[in-house]
Amino acid sequence: MERSPNQENDPTPATAPTSATRPPTPADEPKPARLSPPSTDDPDPAQPPPPAADDPDPAQAPPPAADAPPLPPTPPAPADEPSPPVLADAPPPPAPTDDPNPPPVSPVVADASEPPQGPPAPEKDESRTGRAGGKAKAVRWTLRVLALLLLPLLIAETVLRINYAGDPKAGTYSRNRDALWLGHAWVDGRRTDADVTALAARLADTGIRDLYVHAGPLEHNGTLPTSACPKARWLITAVHRKLPGVRVQAWLGDELAPEKPDAMHLERKATRDAVVESARQVVRVGFDGVHFDLEPLHSGDRNYLALLDALRPATPLLSVAAHQIDPLPAFHSFWGTATGHPKWWSQEYFGQVARRVDQIAVMSYDTMQPLQSLYGGYVAQQTSLALEVTPADTDLLMGLPFYHENRFGHWAHAETVPAAVRGVRLGLSRTAPDRATFGVALYVDFAATEDDWTSYRKDWVRTS
Repeated sequence: MERSPNQENDPTPATAPTSATRPPTPADEPKPARLSPPSTDDPDPAQPPPPAADDPDPAQAPPPAADAPPLPPTPPAPADEPSPPVLADAPPPPAPTDDPNPPPVSPVVADASEPPQGPPAPEKDESRTGRAGGKAKAVRWTLRVLALLLLPLLIAETVLRINYAGDPKAGTYSRNRDALWLGHAWVDGRRTDADVTALAARLADTGIRDLYVHAGPLEHNGTLPTSACPKARWLITAVHRKLPGVRVQAWLGDELAPEKPDAMHLERKATRDAVVESARQVVRVGFDGVHFDLEPLHSGDRNYLALLDALRPATPLLSVAAHQIDPLPAFHSFWGTATGHPKWWSQEYFGQVARRVDQIAVMSYDTMQPLQSLYGGYVAQQTSLALEVTPADTDLLMGLPFYHENRFGHWAHAETVPAAVRGVRLGLSRTAPDRATFGVALYVDFAATEDDWTSYRKDWVRTS
């Protein structure tokens, strides 16, 4: 979000499964014993050996004599003689037969044409493979989206870096139409005559002609409390005395709906009428004009244009703080859809606003640029875009960052006064080098450093 000038630090009274559950893989299973077909060289263990040639046929042996002693029992087979293998589901051995040469009995192997079946292999973890495939698709999709988003960004940043190249034209310096935003302390009694004297000394021999003094904020209904700026008349008198020719404007602002839920509603005519009356109120105090900073103000807001039309006869000098212009066509629409905060104005809308005011000051800071060269190139681009649509009789001022914060949207090491001034001069050189109604606006007095003032004098005012 653009840095709102009324958000000052100056105190004011107003305002996939784990390994434990992994199914076993085939490698974890015990391997079943394989049964080999019997060798043709080994005797069939299930077939009895043929009788010896010299032995009588057991079937024709004479019965033993009656007085013969009983035959001893048949000794058991030697222990080392292998027992025939017991096969699962083997058929029972054939019944005894009187055939002296029974056919050989072969071991029966179940379905000898197929290898023996072991336990079933574990089923493939479909959920695992499905998740893996889904993750891969998601990664590819994400990379494509990032490429689509980053490619235009890289192109745009490259263009900004190119914008920062080259040398500004000679004579593109201050036109003595610059401005400075001042905090609320100047009108609530915290500043003294000594402070005004010091301010006058600092501004001497610079191009500053307007002071935007924080006199608000406005109430959400558009009114201005009478107690908002009790020392305003004193300040105006002191500045006019010590800085002849410098104009003191009342800086009024507020947050806007619908982006802010509890804020000012410009669609309400009663609210707009109250804002006009507040402008008349500060003019009666003695201010030379009114400077409005109402945000976040969306591009194309017709209610704002209606307010500006109503304000023209209420103040001798009408000035506004303006949002930045789309760096890419319709970028405010894209950004608004993505973030809910459009931030930029279209160039056309910027021109519509510029034609209704005496001064328009671009808040050319809080740009999200990470490098001085990119920030300077961005300011050069903004300067050219604004110059193209601002009428010659309207003062166009480009904002300079006289504050130092590090947060999303603003990096103090990138958004510097030297980079901004160089960008302003480059944009002015390329678009309207001879334009007289042009200047810079310094934000803000209570956050500025000596280095900021030195850079402003050296690079823009051309004094040491």
